[in-house]
Amino acid sequence: MKIQLHKEGKAPLIRIIIVLLLVNVVTFTFLPDTLFSVIVLGLSILFLATALNFYKKPERTYKGDLHGLVNAPTDGKIVVIEKVIEKEFFNEERIQISIFMSLFNAHSNWVPVSGKITHLSHVEGNFRAAYLPKSSHENEHTNILIETPEHGTILSKQIAGAVARRIVTYVREGDELHIGSPLGFIKLGSRMDIFLPLESEILVELGEEVRANITFLARLNNPEK
Repeated sequence: MKIQLHKEGKAPLIRIIIVLLLVNVVTFTFLPDTLFSVIVLGLSILFLATALNFYKKPERTYKGDLHGLVNAPTDGKIVVIEKVIEKEFFNEERIQISIFMSLFNAHSNWVPVSGKITHLSHVEGNFRAAYLPKSSHENEHTNILIETPEHGTILSKQIAGAVARRIVTYVREGDELHIGSPLGFIKLGSRMDIFLPLESEILVELGEEVRANITFLARLNNPEK
């Protein structure tokens, strides 16, 4: 599987490499042949490897529209599967699935279903830990409503975490999207929420590690049938 560097990571990685190089040059210049300099080098390599993993852009694509299936919109861990009253857009009970991204997950975001963007909005808010339930509506987030051709409308949220300070969204209202297309990027620890119709068949379990454009979260039922 081919892996590329995400465009959002190019500038930060250049800065990280420059800082790490300067730190190690100074360390090996003034403290040569010491355990401390070896430890600094080892930690620098580990930090750089983590940053590269964070900013990677896995090349995973789906063939066909796959109508009725819900794609995992990001890599991470399922931290919520529950029925909730979604008051902002649907004002009805929905199934919420939340995926938490740790610092060790790639933070690229992907389109969960094929359909049309009928609403997109960015909401300022707090920066609580992304795994907390209240972060879904209290933290800074972006709302994305996607109308599918046959299976109703779903809500997808990009949610900033305690460290994340920037949500990037590439899609726009009115866009016709294909499942698994690039959706955006969230910098540092964060999460994504999906709100599905109650009749959806859930295909994942709480605590499961999922991968975007590989794992299907759910199968949607046609509300007209």
